[in-house]
Amino acid sequence: MTRKFYNRSNIGKLMLLIGILVAVPLVIVPFYPQDAVYIVPFLLPSLGSIVLGSIICLMKKKEESTFEWRSSMQRSSLTVLFAWGWGVFIGAGPFVLGRQLTFVQALFEAVSGWTTTGLSVMDVTITPHIYLFHRSFMQFCGGLGFVMMMVMLVQDKQSMNLYNAEGHPDKLLPNLKKTAQTICLMYNGFLVIGTAAYVIAGMSLFDAVNHTMCSLSTGGFSTKLNSIGEYNSFPIEIITIIQMLIGTTNFAVLLLLTKRKWKQVFKVSEVRFMFLVLLITVPVTAFSLISGMNMGIFEGLRRALFDVTSALSTTGYSSMSYTSWPPLAVSMLILTMLIGGGIGSTAGGIKLTRVYLMIRTALQNIRKRLSSPRNVETIYFFRAQGKTEIDSTLAADTTGFVTSYLFLYITGTLLITVTADCSLTEAMFEFASALGTVGLSIGITSPATGNATLVVEMLGMILGRLEIFIVLIGVYSAGSLMKQTLEKPKKLINRTVK
Repeated sequence: MTRKFYNRSNIGKLMLLIGILVAVPLVIVPFYPQDAVYIVPFLLPSLGSIVLGSIICLMKKKEESTFEWRSSMQRSSLTVLFAWGWGVFIGAGPFVLGRQLTFVQALFEAVSGWTTTGLSVMDVTITPHIYLFHRSFMQFCGGLGFVMMMVMLVQDKQSMNLYNAEGHPDKLLPNLKKTAQTICLMYNGFLVIGTAAYVIAGMSLFDAVNHTMCSLSTGGFSTKLNSIGEYNSFPIEIITIIQMLIGTTNFAVLLLLTKRKWKQVFKVSEVRFMFLVLLITVPVTAFSLISGMNMGIFEGLRRALFDVTSALSTTGYSSMSYTSWPPLAVSMLILTMLIGGGIGSTAGGIKLTRVYLMIRTALQNIRKRLSSPRNVETIYFFRAQGKTEIDSTLAADTTGFVTSYLFLYITGTLLITVTADCSLTEAMFEFASALGTVGLSIGITSPATGNATLVVEMLGMILGRLEIFIVLIGVYSAGSLMKQTLEKPKKLINRTVK
């Protein structure tokens, strides 16, 4: 059954929203008057998006039944894909108009920003404050998603489909608008608390705001060349670890935390699995650093705890360069980047829940082979919403996603080895970071990186942030839309001839 519907209103609203978001960095101009020269590079793309969005919203819906769709997911995926593509284009505008980056570099920085990746081609030591804030603010908003922010303000009958299509699996409250508002309230509350904690620990207010936005969104852009490692402050590292863990935690679990339902939180399988992964990978990484780099026990544990948490949460902050790290320590970072953070959080990667489900399913399969099928019990896992059965449909969906993710990872890794002329290990690290929207770099991504490598990484970041299938469905839907548009004049001619 096909459905005829094409809602331009949501597209217009998203364009309006993106235009407003790109203008927000202008608020820091009064504090840094020297950046006033960049007002026009921000205003032009911002106003352009606002004007176009307004025109689309005001246009009459006389073509609502022109295009045929097989499912609501097709419509929603195309809208979400358009929103993210438009966001990247408009977000890149200030970089190009302000002559900070080339066009491809600007697109890369915008993709890295909105997808909360954190890989960068900018030299932050010479970057104006307004652009540093622009990068961080893109990550902060990208963590929530464009649809989430739109739903927070307005809601229509297509909102739930768009919400799911953007990768938000949970509706925390019966009302979708209240769900979005609750998440946004928590998110901004953590921003205020995190900023205050950083300032108390010795950061400047500007750095504190930027680093809090990027740690909560598991983004990883920094105002410092050597990231968090430049501060060489244990208190700052602890604050960052806490914020990275908050950012990588499912919003539904965070809601339980704010309600002080501790027992329910620690029942959640994803939370328990996250701490298990850290309990295994941190000591192994610390051992590798202590034995391979002659670090002291405390320093080895400190470096391992921070950088493994950063990799697992897909934040991308670093405490030191990885070029001299032993192979075992680098492998632990690659592994945790692939696993990723919590499903329904701001993090990327395969996601903790999917890895957990794969392990549970594999163990169940082994048990079936070792015992009578009658003795094999139904298996469950705990979500924030309660106990959930791991049925065949859930297992199949999980296997399909993980298989697709690993296929993309292998393909992207091989492309990086060709375009960047690097070793397989370096390519594995860099593309795991891009596809997992992490932001850690082993040295391949820099202002000198070639355009071909940047394009491969951009594709990885977009596929990773929008969880692969949404991008594929969106591209397919765009093809269907174009095909129907081209066939429309032919049908009209045929009717006239008849």
